[in-house]
Amino acid sequence: MAGCGSWLFFSTVCALSFFGANAEIKISIPVGKFFTYELMRETFQNDFEPLSKLYAGHLYNDPMIFKCNKQNFPDLPEWLRFTQRHPYDNGFLYGTPTSPGKSIIEIYAINKRNYETVRHLLVIQILAEKLLPYQAEFFIKLREIEKVLPSSVQDDIKQDLQNLWKTKDLEVVNMTNALDRGGRVPLPLAGHFEGVYVKVGSKQYFSDCLLRVMTSEHQRQCTAGAKVKVPGGCNFCRHPSNCITWCKTELIDLTKQEPAPPAPTMTSGILVDGGDLNPPESPPSRDYLPDYIVTVIVPLILAIILCLLLVYIMFGRREGVAKRNAKTDQIQLHHHHTIHGNTDELRSMAGNRSVPPPLSTLPMFNSRTGERVPPLQSDSPTLPLIMAQHDPYSDTLPRK
Repeated sequence: MAGCGSWLFFSTVCALSFFGANAEIKISIPVGKFFTYELMRETFQNDFEPLSKLYAGHLYNDPMIFKCNKQNFPDLPEWLRFTQRHPYDNGFLYGTPTSPGKSIIEIYAINKRNYETVRHLLVIQILAEKLLPYQAEFFIKLREIEKVLPSSVQDDIKQDLQNLWKTKDLEVVNMTNALDRGGRVPLPLAGHFEGVYVKVGSKQYFSDCLLRVMTSEHQRQCTAGAKVKVPGGCNFCRHPSNCITWCKTELIDLTKQEPAPPAPTMTSGILVDGGDLNPPESPPSRDYLPDYIVTVIVPLILAIILCLLLVYIMFGRREGVAKRNAKTDQIQLHHHHTIHGNTDELRSMAGNRSVPPPLSTLPMFNSRTGERVPPLQSDSPTLPLIMAQHDPYSDTLPRK
């Protein structure tokens, strides 16, 4: 009997675990009202380790990640978003439905310790309801989306906005992360936050503090980038983190918006008979001369101009040997020819070494005639070392 009781208890626990792993949660919300559902890690921890708590008394605090999607679809509905900052944080499903209907959300919790998976179903029934006529959107700079989704924080923000609106009939319409609206990722330092846009609505018209946002003076200050001060008597944020940015405040009056255009008329999809089709016999003539000039003639002219310019630079601007010699001193030319002659002589001797010593090794010689000349008895630095009596360049040398 004791064995049967143990088996019965064990079967009951397994059955509860199985049905708990596929639990179905039903929620009804109206259109245009902000929806928030917190995925508690403790709830899924009970599904992962129920027997360990009963028999061993060991409590786990496992890291978990959540995956959410619409049933039979890879992602969530367009109005619903999910966020979870860290595996040790709770997850949040949040958004504002825009049309009535029914959405079945599959929630998968993955245990990062043992990689077990638990599946829950969230059935959201969206009811038709008229939107609030007067809405306002505020930007809270010192907040992040995970910090404002808990109900206690929403109530604090709502109370401050009720005092600003001067009415208790106020509902949260939407909350959006500033990063989803094009904001920049903040630095990972203390005092830097992502920012949150909070939209609220009411049936009562805007208060005087809110209407000051629409004044031309306020808009001019915001456009100029000046630091806008809080209007007198309109600072109702009890906590500094809940203070709004006045330059990013926007008022929305749905009573003055133009109605949506009517839906298109549905027809049978068959075109009305309009007679026979008479296509043109030939395409109209076209003048291709401008295209030919632009694509062929103009590039050809530019190529010819560039070629002429290159020919002028390469050949027309050259100096020439005769012109260069005419500008050179005769003494310098004499030395130049002497060096060339010596070079030719050395080259001719490179193949045969059985010749007399070269004339360039003698104390004084004439490179052209081979005649030896006695050295000059002069210490003048202006006289060259080489002088010849029959040298054609000797007339240019200075004489005593």
